[in-house]
Amino acid sequence: MANSDEGQGATIYEVAQRAGVSIATVSRALRNTGPVSAGTREKVLRAVEELSFTPSRLGVSLAQGRHAANGIVFPDLSGPYFAEVLLGYEEVASELGRSVLILSTRGRAAVQDLVRDLVGRVDGMVIFGRTVEDAVVDEIVRSRTPLVLLARDPVERADAVCSENTSSAEALTAHLLGHGYSTFAMAGDDDGGDVTQRWTGVRRVLSDHGIRPPEPLPCEFTVEGGYEAGRTLLAGKAGKTGRAGGAGRPQAVICADDQVALGVILAAEELGLDVPGDVAVTGWDDIMAARHARPALTTVRQPMRLLGASAARALDELIRGTRNVPKSEILPTQLIVRSSCGPHPLEEK
Repeated sequence: MANSDEGQGATIYEVAQRAGVSIATVSRALRNTGPVSAGTREKVLRAVEELSFTPSRLGVSLAQGRHAANGIVFPDLSGPYFAEVLLGYEEVASELGRSVLILSTRGRAAVQDLVRDLVGRVDGMVIFGRTVEDAVVDEIVRSRTPLVLLARDPVERADAVCSENTSSAEALTAHLLGHGYSTFAMAGDDDGGDVTQRWTGVRRVLSDHGIRPPEPLPCEFTVEGGYEAGRTLLAGKAGKTGRAGGAGRPQAVICADDQVALGVILAAEELGLDVPGDVAVTGWDDIMAARHARPALTTVRQPMRLLGASAARALDELIRGTRNVPKSEILPTQLIVRSSCGPHPLEEK
């Protein structure tokens, strides 16, 4: 038997050397993942016992040519939405024994090169939204690197996980029409993904009711971005003017997410406007601040943490090879009606 010093901190490489086999053979013998003769398995197990070896995730991963890490690419890491999605992803990845390498593209130069570099250091990738150019996504797919697209339209040979957007946007718009509103503004630029799908639903319902849909006002998806958009959209006559609105001012502002909506509410307050008396405001996501705002924010709830968790599970299936056929998963969303859109005529009876 080896002395205690020899067995302390033994590695898979030392086991392979003691048994006179490759580290890949050690991995197969310990995990029963491939053909190993009875004699070879006995030599490996004897070496494991003599060295008091405990397999580490990293050691086994290296033996299999893996990194024991996943990569995830986000446009930004600030704000409650990204925090919730990332938390859900990291929780599941940790349970599955994988570390997470995060690349935030905000303010970064040569993003596509950074993404290519990350691909070489991980077992699989999750890409959020349209942070990565289509050409680079195609490169990753062709390299056979396991890939999951999060909150982005599916592409061939890659998994996709997203929340339902269009139907809930239609329900939200129909609810606002039920209030009697007829002039609308939209805050938040098309992103080619989730937000574009939301605007598609809004436009469809407004058009069906003979209302020409407005063009979305581009802004950052932050409270500050919403505030600036609100100052622009609500620049009509201030003061309590009822639902007819002031000159050029919409009766309702539909926002791409809750942070933008909270910024619009701040702008309305600064301009002396009452929400919802002078202008209705709605958001999307149902972050914690939405329910605690005053007025509480009408929004669409999406399962932010579940989005990240579902992406982590899908990626693990692809890495382990338990599934080799791409799939698309759409998570349900729900309209949450609160006071920022005003009392509904049907509810007043």
